[in-house]
Amino acid sequence: MKKLIFFFLIIAPYLIQAQKKSDETIIASIYDEVLSNSPLYENLRVLCKDVGHRLSGSTGAAAAIEYTRQLMIEYDFDTVFLQSVMVPNWKRGPVEILKITNSKKQGVIDFNALALGNSVGTGPKGILAEIIELKGLVEIEEHKDEIAGKIVFFNGPMDPTLIETFSAYGAAVSQRSSGAAQTGPYGAKAIIVRSMTQSLDDVPHAGSLRYEAGVKPLPAMAISTKDANLLSKLLKDQDDLRIYMENYAEMLPETQSFNVIGQINGTLLPNEYIAVGGHLDSWDVGEGAHDDGSGCLQGIEVLRIFKSLNIKPKRTLRAVMWMNEENGGKGGKAYADVSKSRNEYHIAAIESDRGGFVPRGFTSTGSTKQKQQLLKWKTLFEPYGLHDFEQEGGGADINPLSNQGTLLIGLLPDGQRYFRYHHTKEDVFETVNRRELELGAGSMASLVYLLDQYGIAHQ
Repeated sequence: MKKLIFFFLIIAPYLIQAQKKSDETIIASIYDEVLSNSPLYENLRVLCKDVGHRLSGSTGAAAAIEYTRQLMIEYDFDTVFLQSVMVPNWKRGPVEILKITNSKKQGVIDFNALALGNSVGTGPKGILAEIIELKGLVEIEEHKDEIAGKIVFFNGPMDPTLIETFSAYGAAVSQRSSGAAQTGPYGAKAIIVRSMTQSLDDVPHAGSLRYEAGVKPLPAMAISTKDANLLSKLLKDQDDLRIYMENYAEMLPETQSFNVIGQINGTLLPNEYIAVGGHLDSWDVGEGAHDDGSGCLQGIEVLRIFKSLNIKPKRTLRAVMWMNEENGGKGGKAYADVSKSRNEYHIAAIESDRGGFVPRGFTSTGSTKQKQQLLKWKTLFEPYGLHDFEQEGGGADINPLSNQGTLLIGLLPDGQRYFRYHHTKEDVFETVNRRELELGAGSMASLVYLLDQYGIAHQ
């Protein structure tokens, strides 16, 4: 027995090294496949150009559901199915007007603006009122006695000094999501929000807001950053500026939609699941190329790579197209609820929802043990330019799986360009670089391979 133990002690390092070499070889083959033979970029072109924008409840969303379903059937996944989801049915309306009516310096000034998602409309009479400027939610209490009867202009910019752009976004976005709900009780008539971007341009950014029960919903619009700066400057010179707002946004009754799921069955542990994908819905401006057509089709590509390379997963792999991330999060919640009801156990879930840019690493949310295991694989990704594995984060659609003890993972691309296109008409296919998109899919497929091969510690 002692001789046997000694033998294994001697050969163990060589076995570990051999396994590492095997992993390196398979990961190299994954990247070779996606960079040489992938239909991913063309699939994104079809989704963007032939289907177009895909707001929940729209005909575009329905077309996207069918396109991705058919695509996964074409790739011969073991199972392709739809999962019913009731989603908000918000409509923007045909007219959006935001303008200063009485500038002493410039007269009438038309602004570049969009109604915020889930906002109520003004109706045909519009709203005409004076303005009060606040730099964020923290200033509401200080100025609460000045708000009644006015349009509140939230002009808190994203912090340009933060290198991590999503941190800057997270610090500023509350004024968009909660500004209407928090100023309504003080008698505000409507709100205007500076667009969530570090770019200085004429392009307004959409995005959703939340109302609170018992608080009158206020019409809300986003204004471009250039126009926000102009408005702020004019207010300093003239405190009785008035703005006219008109839009016809409305929330219709919930409607049925679907998550789209493609599956490759596990050979050894079929009751353990690894989900990978993005959200299929987009805003009704642009084409939803980065947000989040890229992430959806990267998820499908992960499973296609496994099929193409004849990698038989131990665990069951799912490509999931979640519906309604943008203005409700209903798809992610429905997926987790169904999973719980069926006693499914997801060891890990990977979401790509930061654009189709060059990958730099992965964020993660899980136990210390889980995150340590993820870090052990970092060296396998370094030859492909991935180095950041320590940031916290998962994804809006996979977060509801956290009660399973699931390791939640987000693809982390370079984020410096993302908020130029995020929620705008400029989020179109032409802004996506083919190679960067493919590298992201290869990175996700490689991590799925490792998770499938070795599993992950349970929380």
